[in-house]
This record gives sequence, structure tokens and C-alpha cells, in this order.
Amino acid sequence: MRKITVAVDGFSSTGKSTIAKQLAKALGYIYVDTGAMYRAVTFYAMNHGFVSDERFDELAVVKSLPKIQLKFVLSGEAGQSDITLNGENVERKIRTLEVSRQVSKIATIKAVRDKLVAMQQQMGKEKGIVMDGRDIGTVVFPDAELKIFMTASAAARAQRRYKELLDRGDKVTYGEVLKNVEERDAIDSNRKVSPLRKADDAIVFDNSDMGLEEQFERIYNFTLRVINQ
Repeated sequence: MRKITVAVDGFSSTGKSTIAKQLAKALGYIYVDTGAMYRAVTFYAMNHGFVSDERFDELAVVKSLPKIQLKFVLSGEAGQSDITLNGENVERKIRTLEVSRQVSKIATIKAVRDKLVAMQQQMGKEKGIVMDGRDIGTVVFPDAELKIFMTASAAARAQRRYKELLDRGDKVTYGEVLKNVEERDAIDSNRKVSPLRKADDAIVFDNSDMGLEEQFERIYNFTLRVINQ
């Protein structure tokens, strides 16, 4: 069976990572969460005072890039991986609403995107990879054999994210989460560098009213058809 590259793009909180992880595990492929990479850079910038609700020092972020080393390491869960920032596992720390509020700002910086895209392209040279993010099918792997673009209503995405944060023990309100989702959509779609957009040859999956099991089965079966073409 030939190996392909699967690019999963779409709006925030559409379940891209969940589906991509499941798909990679089912296929025996490598999974790469590019969103975690941007979140890790954001976490670094926040800890150094470069970005906050009141401040955004883009030049400081760019100058700090040579000091930022990112790696994915296997976690305790089979087939799963966590991201490390300069040797520290920050998988849980980067998933907070505070990081979510700032990550789209960091993602607008061309130097950040250039560095992370180069890393992502290197990871995918041998194919047999499932990668999710905002510009995988348009910028990172424009020649990917399969491109999936995931979308859902802002309300549905906010509800899922809200439940996820509550389950983690975070103290947030649904209103805060919905506002964050809508703000990230606006920034991601309108930024000058690699804006969020559907590749012309991408398959659209609107999962507003679709359960994870149904969604995975449809995507998995479609992927097998592409592999066997």
C-alpha cells in the first residue's frame, strides 16, 4: 500500500487534531500537530513578556526564534506525542485559553511561519504523515494527495472547546470561549501571511451536527480510496 500525505486544515476547534490523530493511528502514519508548534512559540513569547493582551513586541519574538527548539516526543498513550519546548514538555501548558488568546498574533509573524513551515516540510519528506493546521494544504504541502478542510458553526465549536476546558478544570465562561473562537476566525482568515483558506482541491467536512465516530469513518474510508487509487 502506497504512502501519502494527508493535510487537514480548517477553523479552530473543529476537532482537526482529534481526527488527524485517529487517522494517523489507523493508517500507521506519523501525526504532526502544527497548532501545538505555534502554541509553544506563543507560550515562550508570553513567558518572556513579548505578547499579552496589552503588548505585542513582534521584533522581540523574531529575535528569540533561534533560542526556541521544538520537538515531538512519544507520550504514555500509544501513538500519541507531546510537544517539548527547549526540552520541557509543555503539552498541557499550551492548551489554555490564555495561550489561545495570543496564538493568532504570533501566527501572523512571517518569520515564525517561515521557521515552522520549514520544520513541517522536513517532517513530511518521506510521506506517510497526517498533519493538521491552518495552511497545510495551501502552503506546507500544496501537492498533498489528500486535503481535508474542516469547518463547523462558531457556536458548535465554542461549545466543544468550552466543555474541553471545563473538563480540564479551567475556569472559563461559554461567552469567553465563543468570543475567542470568533476573534481567532477573523485573525486567521484576514492575516496577510498564509491566511486560512480552503485549497481548491480540498474535501470539505462540516461537522456542526456530526459525531466523532461518523466523521472518522467517513474520512477514513475516503482516505483508503485515495491511497488505493
